[in-house]
Amino acid sequence: MPNKKKEIRLSGSGGQGLVLAGIILAEAAVLYDGKNAVQTQSYGPEARGGASKSEVIISEEDIDYPKPENLDILLCLTQESYDEYHHDLKRGGVLIVDQDLVPDIFLRQHRTYRIPFTSIASDQVGKKFVANIVALGAIVAVTEVVSREAIVKAVMARVPKGTEQLNQRALDAGFDAADKAQAEEPTKEESPNGKNAGNHKT
Repeated sequence: MPNKKKEIRLSGSGGQGLVLAGIILAEAAVLYDGKNAVQTQSYGPEARGGASKSEVIISEEDIDYPKPENLDILLCLTQESYDEYHHDLKRGGVLIVDQDLVPDIFLRQHRTYRIPFTSIASDQVGKKFVANIVALGAIVAVTEVVSREAIVKAVMARVPKGTEQLNQRALDAGFDAADKAQAEEPTKEESPNGKNAGNHKT
């Protein structure tokens, strides 16, 4: 990706670890890639199960305003978050969704990747709760918004002692899933007449 400001929103529900993921992504940029970053978050009325989003802006220059205005990257881990936020993603931006939890999407002028983060975390890594780390790995692999080395260091610095190997497996699984997804041509064209694209494989 060109070296300029990137606006990122990680969205889903409370309990999916999106705030932590946003903090880790911002720390990867600042502490290990030498960039500037700001991170903010918001919750729905219920901390667990309600709406949740974490927003990160990463730039090599000063950041004048802390809230995204024109998203470059959008992660959606629930159908509700996709329905609410997909229109905030700029033309040509990157949309990444959990294909099992976000079955119904409309193909727009975006680069769209559908990856089963929760299933990967549960079946391949062995712990469902690291789906947020799998997603972080995929975001970095697809967008290069921070380096892979930086996200590894940031994750290792944040996760509880004794879970380093688990989280490394989760990151690696995210890298691998995204690399495979990129081997296929991502969806870019808008569906005719806004046709639902829930079953489209990208």
